[in-house]
Amino acid sequence: MEELINKADTFLVDVRTPAEVAEVAVPGAVNIPLDTLPTNLDRFKGAQGAVVVFCRSGARSESAKNWLLQNGVSEVYNAGGYPSVLAVKN
Repeated sequence: MEELINKADTFLVDVRTPAEVAEVAVPGAVNIPLDTLPTNLDRFKGAQGAVVVFCRSGARSESAKNWLLQNGVSEVYNAGGYPSVLAVKN
């Protein structure tokens, strides 16, 4: 997962709320809260590389991953909680 997170064309998405992201942000990640996925589907479908989603603990990002897969985004990975993403982010 570390290599994928740091790959230049990976679309790294934080599905936490803006308030959570304001507390701790991951450099290079785009904030698209879980409840806004349907209105942002085109952003995911337009991604050049893999889509990697994460949240606080991994539960919301698992929901996001499953929803994106069901809606035609084929290369989606759940990186779990933001602490694990921060630990490997270059």
